[in-house]
Amino acid sequence: MNRTILKAPCLELNKIARIYGKGETKLTVLKEVDLTIRSGEIVALVGPSGSGKSTLLHIAGLLDTPTKGKIFIQGMDMSKARDGLRTQMRQKAIGFVYQSHLLLPDFNALENVMLPQLIAGVSFKQARQKAEALLDRVGLKNRLTHRSGQLSGGEQQRVAIARALANDPALLLADEPTGNLDPQTSESVFEMLLSMVRETGLSALIATHNPDLAHRMDRQVSVVDGCLIERGQDA
Repeated sequence: MNRTILKAPCLELNKIARIYGKGETKLTVLKEVDLTIRSGEIVALVGPSGSGKSTLLHIAGLLDTPTKGKIFIQGMDMSKARDGLRTQMRQKAIGFVYQSHLLLPDFNALENVMLPQLIAGVSFKQARQKAEALLDRVGLKNRLTHRSGQLSGGEQQRVAIARALANDPALLLADEPTGNLDPQTSESVFEMLLSMVRETGLSALIATHNPDLAHRMDRQVSVVDGCLIERGQDA
């Protein structure tokens, strides 16, 4: 699906390289990767397991530091930012959805979505109202007090998506968000995710190995031998 994107960049990666180890054990995962995602754009990140997709997402999300290169989020150079600023940027500007939901098992669905808001300084009342609205939006209005172990896989991932959007991020990063779900559940969860991303107008980089899902996004980029290659939507 191609849409004209005219807004300013939300995420810019310039000449990003990531090398692990030294000498004979040196492993180059990314080689001077360039990527720009503009506000409101949804980009599919494709490639086989082990190609470096997760590493790229972790660097974009300030969870990992590149060996070299620069990272700009909403125009701010985060390449050499101190831990405190990186943490603040993750809390307020970036939402994460992982293949495994990573919900806190001792908290119910409502509390899991409230928690990132409370950490960011939102009042309890506002956090609860926002969490209830998000969980209603993802179809879990009647599951607010259920803990993760009482929810199905699809429901757990819906809570994880609501949690990722709780602080109104500018950028959503998702690493195989439906990879652990059966095909039917994967379809419904992905459609809900895509719909919510488009409604909120945020930018998104979504890793997937599912070509059908990738084709529904605005464009595709692929990690091949450590390099990032733009792919046509008919690829």
